[in-house]
Amino acid sequence: MYDWLKNLKTPCYVIDEAALIRNLEVLRALEVRTSCKVLLAQKAFSAFALYPLIGKYISGTTASGLFEARLGYEEMGGEVHVFSPAFTEEDFAELTKICSHIVFNSFGQWEKYKEKVFGVSAGLRVNPEKSTQNHAIYDPCAPFSRLGATAGSLQGRDLTGLEGLHFHTLCEQDADALEVTLDEFERKFSYLFKQLKWVNLGGGHHITRAGYDIERLDRCIARMKAHGLQVYIEPGEAVALNAGWLAASVLDVVQNGMDIAVLDASAACHMPDVLEMPYRPSIVGAGLPGEKKYTYRLAGNTCLAGDVIGDYSFDRALIPDDKLLFCDMAIYSMVKNNTFNGMPLPSIAVLRNGEVEVIKQFGYEDFKSRLS
Repeated sequence: MYDWLKNLKTPCYVIDEAALIRNLEVLRALEVRTSCKVLLAQKAFSAFALYPLIGKYISGTTASGLFEARLGYEEMGGEVHVFSPAFTEEDFAELTKICSHIVFNSFGQWEKYKEKVFGVSAGLRVNPEKSTQNHAIYDPCAPFSRLGATAGSLQGRDLTGLEGLHFHTLCEQDADALEVTLDEFERKFSYLFKQLKWVNLGGGHHITRAGYDIERLDRCIARMKAHGLQVYIEPGEAVALNAGWLAASVLDVVQNGMDIAVLDASAACHMPDVLEMPYRPSIVGAGLPGEKKYTYRLAGNTCLAGDVIGDYSFDRALIPDDKLLFCDMAIYSMVKNNTFNGMPLPSIAVLRNGEVEVIKQFGYEDFKSRLS
C-alpha cells in the first residue's frame, strides 16, 4: 500500500489527493444542502498547488493577513476574506484591492478604517464570551482575550456600515459546541442582525471527522439563515484532515534507559503542534509503548533536549534508514515549520493515483535567504 515510500527522499510532507477530495466532497455537499459558503482557512493549509482543485468544491479562502490574502486571491480566486487583530495602514490599502470581505477585531479598528472601505463588505469579529474547550492557548473566549469585541464594548457605539459579524471560538470540536456558542451569540448580538447581510461562524469545526454531527451543523446554519443572513463557515483542518503524512527516516538509535531513535524529522521544526498542543501523532504500523515487541522514543535531530515526538512500539527493531509515516500531517505543519538549527525544511509532495510527485524542494538558500 505504501510502496511509494521506499524511494522517497525524506523528510517529506505527502498530501493524499484522494483523501483531500473526500473531505472536499463533504464540504461541497454542505454548501449545496444549506446554501452556506465554505472558505478554506489558510492558516491550517496553504499548499497552493492544490488550490485549483480546492476551488472547484468551495467558495474561497480566508486569511489572517496580507500575505495569506494575496495567496488566496492569486492562486484560488473566489471570495477572499481577511481578519487580523489589527491592520497596518500600508497593508490595509492593498487588502481593499484584493479582498471581498474585511473583518475588524475592535470598534477602534472599524472607526479608523471605515472611511477607507470601498467595494468591500466590512464585518466585525465579536467575542461571545462563552468558552467550550479546555485548550487555553486556542480559546478566544478565555479571560482577557484580545480577539473579538465583547457585547459590553459595543454598547452605545455607532456600527452603521458594518455588514457582517464574525466569531471564531472552536478548536477541533463538534456542532454541539457551536450550538452552545450560538445561544450566547444570539442573546448578546441579535439586536444588530437587522442591519447585517452575513454572519461568519468561524473555524474549528471538525466537519470531515468520522462521527461529526453534520445534521446539528445544518440546524445551526438554518438558525442563522432564518434571520435573513448569508452564512459563512471557514474550516481549515476539516479541508485537509487526515489527508497527508510526514515521511521521516531513522538516522541513529541510541540507548539511555530506553531505545531512542533519532530521525531526520523534528517535532520542534516540522510538526510544532506536537509540542505546542501537545498531541501524539499516530504512525502507520506503530503502536502504543509496550503494545508491540520493540518500544522506542522518537526524537528530532536538533539540539533541543525536548525535541521528542513520543514513545511508540514496533513489530521489529528499528535500524538506520528505516522510514516512518506520521499521520494527519497536512494541517498546521507546512504552515508552521521552521529552520531552527539550520534544519532542512521537508519537501512537499502529492500522492495521486498511486504515484508521488514532489512539487517543492528546499535547500540551503531557503534557509539563508530568511536571515539576510
